[in-house]
Order: sequence, then structure tokens, then C-alpha cells
Amino acid sequence: MDHEAKQPGDGTGNLVGTIVDEVAFDVERGKIAEFARATGAHDAVHTDRREAERRHLPDVAATATHVVVAGHHRSAQSMLETLGLDLPRVMVGGTSWDYVRPLVAGDSLTGRRVVTGDVTKTSSSGSPLRVITLETVYRDRHGQVAIRQQETILERGRR
Repeated sequence: MDHEAKQPGDGTGNLVGTIVDEVAFDVERGKIAEFARATGAHDAVHTDRREAERRHLPDVAATATHVVVAGHHRSAQSMLETLGLDLPRVMVGGTSWDYVRPLVAGDSLTGRRVVTGDVTKTSSSGSPLRVITLETVYRDRHGQVAIRQQETILERGRR
């Protein structure tokens, strides 16, 4: 029986379970303020510690998309190599977050990004379209899950 070895990035699901990367970062008050300004989040819970405490939080709350800061601590080149992606063919398919609890200034997070899906479909134009699903679970300094992030990456195939 002839068995062909699967190559990384072949879209057959052989990468499911692969750890893409691990990241660690601190949630900083100044970075929260930057995100609040950049995203137009005018709620004082992001900038005023007293307002955060009034809402039973220990410090100012991070904005909903704050964990994108993890991208500053990751190697995009390493991810492309691990997943076997050709950058000119790559598009972002989507990102979503499931917050178990609010992030606040002073949190220290570690995240592990894992491949949870890797399939090739046929696009509406008839070309192959690889769909990769990643999940990053962010844990706090006590090992408790704070956030789950799902990402979908699309890689257009050759016609």
C-alpha cells in the first residue's frame, strides 16, 4: 500500500493540535488608555481607577480587543513557517474573543495558540481555499483561563 507523507500546510487537518506559538505579556494601564483612544472607547472604566473600583474591578479595565497586543510579542515569520503559508495568498478570515472575566491593569497573561482546524475547500470561483482555525487560550498568573481567542486564516490557492 502506497502511503504519501503529509506536508505541513496541506489543508488535510494534519496540523490540528500543533502549537503555533506561546506568548506572555502584562496588561498595562498606559496601553489600555492607548487602546481606549484608538477604538473610541469613552467609558471611564478604561481610564479612571475610581470608576473601575466603583464597578468592583481592582484597576482600569482593558478594552474588548486588548489581547491583540500579543501580536507585538509574536513572530509572524515563525507562524507562517509553522503553518506552511504563502503570505501573498493569506487573508484574515475573522477573529473573535470569549472573555471569561474582564482584563484589568496589572494582569499578567500567557497564551498558547493551537491549530484547531485545517481544511481545504473550493471557493466560489472554483479555486482551492485553505481555511485554518486557531485558538489561543490566555491564562492569568494563577493559571485560570481569562480569555479564549479564535482566529480564522484563509489562504487562496493557485488557479
